[in-house]
Amino acid sequence: MQATDLVKPILKRKKLPDIRPGDTVRVFERIKEGGKARTAIFEGVVIARRHGSEPGATITVRKISFGVGVERVFPLYAPTIEKFEIMRRAKVRRAKLHYLRKRVGRRATLRGELMPPEIGSAEPEEVSAAVPVPEDQSMETSAAAEEGASEEK
Repeated sequence: MQATDLVKPILKRKKLPDIRPGDTVRVFERIKEGGKARTAIFEGVVIARRHGSEPGATITVRKISFGVGVERVFPLYAPTIEKFEIMRRAKVRRAKLHYLRKRVGRRATLRGELMPPEIGSAEPEEVSAAVPVPEDQSMETSAAAEEGASEEK
């Protein structure tokens, strides 16, 4: 039996959002402490993604906690990871954002668009169609407009 045979059911079962470098994500991780289990949330910027979509794929998430930079590496398909939520998506021009380690404060933040937490990916806003006007009203308004235009001349 190969290791990939054990991982294939997990890969089919888990649906992951499209996580990219530059995304601000919330990682929900199941932690056992003693006899109890709880969910820990780690929120930060994805600075690297490794190994694509294979079973060993990981992301590196960085956040500043009490003035100290903290980085954690999360396996995407680990059974302890409950879910990922994408909070913000920034446009970046690098695959690895290790340069953020040297930056401090406002210079270390990436600007981007907010993402709806329940979706996890950007969707274009729907354009609302014009409200149809009943024929009776549309004729009256167009006739009144024509009268107003003729009076101005």
